[in-house]
Amino acid sequence: MISEKNDISVLLFNTRDELLRVELRKVLYFQADKNYTEVYFVNGYHVNLPSSMSQIEQLLNNNKLKGRITPFVRIGRSLIVNLRYILHIRTLKQELILGDLSCTKVARIPVAKNALKKLKELYTNKQ
Repeated sequence: MISEKNDISVLLFNTRDELLRVELRKVLYFQADKNYTEVYFVNGYHVNLPSSMSQIEQLLNNNKLKGRITPFVRIGRSLIVNLRYILHIRTLKQELILGDLSCTKVARIPVAKNALKKLKELYTNKQ
């Protein structure tokens, strides 16, 4: 479910025992974990979502259909990254570094070389 308050898009995951609120502007990336998805935030916190990667992608696409700009792009089968937090694309080392310069933590994600080349091209064309 997507909720909007003060122009901030939020995903809410409500299960029998928990309610999880995911503020999209603070998400670094989503990573597939079998039938679940792990979400990683700018501050280093991460949590397992009770949804598959395709369900997350569908929620993000629904957000686009409602006229909101979403900076998320799918990379391969297992990643959806927030373009706003890309710090370094290292194709030779097959590594993507995401982070926010106001925080000391960065995420170093191993990614296939071809996927990084496509991401670099996509990111460069969006600027």
